[in-house]
Amino acid sequence: MYEGIPTEQVDPTGPELDRLDARELVAFLLAEEERARLAVAGALDAIALICDAATASIRAGARVIYAGAGTSGRLGVLDASEMPPTFGARSDQFVALIAGGKAALTRSVEGAEDDAAAGRAALLAVEPTARDCVVGITMSGTAAYVGGVLEAALGSTALITANPAAPLRAQIRVVLDLGPELLAGSTRLKGGSATKAVLNMISTAAMARSGHVYKNLMVRVRPVNKKLRARAERLVTRLTDLDGDAAALLLRAAHDDVEVAVVMHHRALDVAGARAHLDAAGGSLREALS
Repeated sequence: MYEGIPTEQVDPTGPELDRLDARELVAFLLAEEERARLAVAGALDAIALICDAATASIRAGARVIYAGAGTSGRLGVLDASEMPPTFGARSDQFVALIAGGKAALTRSVEGAEDDAAAGRAALLAVEPTARDCVVGITMSGTAAYVGGVLEAALGSTALITANPAAPLRAQIRVVLDLGPELLAGSTRLKGGSATKAVLNMISTAAMARSGHVYKNLMVRVRPVNKKLRARAERLVTRLTDLDGDAAALLLRAAHDDVEVAVVMHHRALDVAGARAHLDAAGGSLREALS
């Protein structure tokens, strides 16, 4: 079953890693990253289909649900966890399921990937709906846990894999042509890089196309630390004719909401009026300012 999987193969032209010095080793690893980039580039049409499905789910008030095991699962958790601070998303808009549960985030629970029943149970525990988009992530294409999640899904489904013969079923399939890893079987290398790139695309596209982005600006950023507060103040300065001090005061008055601050300025409204104006525009700053 596993012998023919690309990620399990040994590259016959690959170097003997234990004989390389550090400079040679990092050069080989960097060269492999180009293969990851090319693999993602070759799958853009299918990736765009997942982006459309994810966008539709977010616009419908539903969720994007990632599911993976090992490195794939951890990357799903990473992407989902970055949505609230980056885009002001609700914590339940992107959900990540990982084989082995929370314990698998910091230590290997690799046997958990073989448990399809656990995958089905994990999805049922988050009460899936027909409007959710469920994205399975498994470079080998054989993780039974991911298959269990996909089988229990009620809405759109997608699979991200490096195995063109992956037996797991999904409506959309992204097959990344990665070939063998430099360290045979270690998909935390270019497999992980390619996976992270694809997840970046899915989440960024879904957020940008559902009103969480204005132009190329992170207008729903949450100023929860000094760096993010400075970024939010710069955004208000950029989107108004105010200087830095005035922008900072306006942001405070808007309860740290960049979009509300900008609408308050351009429409001469108070906080409640600006929020109502944004709501009437479907939460879109572009529509609120047009």
